[in-house]
Amino acid sequence: MLLPKRIAFYLEDIETPAGKVFNLIITGLVLLSSAIFVIETYPIPNYVRLNLETIDFCILLLFAWEYLLRLGYANDKKKFLISFYSIIDLLAILPFFLGIVDISFIRIFRWFRILRLIRFIKGKTLLGSITSEDSVIFAQILFTLFAIVFVYSGLIYQVEHPVNPKVFSTFLDAYYFSVVTMTTVGFGDVTPISEAGRLLTVLMIFTGIALIPWQLGDLIKRLVKTTNQVERLCNNCGLSTHDADARFCKNCGKSLE
Repeated sequence: MLLPKRIAFYLEDIETPAGKVFNLIITGLVLLSSAIFVIETYPIPNYVRLNLETIDFCILLLFAWEYLLRLGYANDKKKFLISFYSIIDLLAILPFFLGIVDISFIRIFRWFRILRLIRFIKGKTLLGSITSEDSVIFAQILFTLFAIVFVYSGLIYQVEHPVNPKVFSTFLDAYYFSVVTMTTVGFGDVTPISEAGRLLTVLMIFTGIALIPWQLGDLIKRLVKTTNQVERLCNNCGLSTHDADARFCKNCGKSLE
């Protein structure tokens, strides 16, 4: 197998140790790139900023190479181009090469890839036994909330900072505004002045009203379900967790006694 084809295989593979390592490296680069975007919103020495820009550019080139590699060896290229992951990958690299405003913060959505690895996590926590299914659902809910707030913060910063630098001076100001807005607290101490900023604020409010109660509700349901379940293996279908007072498997109906 040719080296590029082998790398493309491992980029999609999460079963083998090499596949897990490749995906963890990509995930780490996404986190590093997002951190660089945040750091660059603060006043830092020019040599530090130059070094960060160099690192981010190298990461960008790796992401561009990775995208082309995935596309080149995709079995169905049309399906690949319209997939969620592919669109996020393209948005993470294309604006830079076109000379458009920096939206590298959107790369945080690439962290959804790491959710594929979480299904291998099992163990005990303060809440009881955590199964693979529980791990994935917990991670999806918490990360979805974080990622959406993070991206909204990046958007409002990019829109408002050029016209309102005293109020939106750093990413933290934008993040604070996003959290306050999406939770509908609305202190009013930070307000956008541009039309685009106000439009984003309206979208944040609608997203907060629709998304946060739904996601938190799912999280609470999952936590309650987890605390009421115990580890009890069904010898027939292999389901490992059941309600504490269950006498029969909820999946196949086989007796657990």
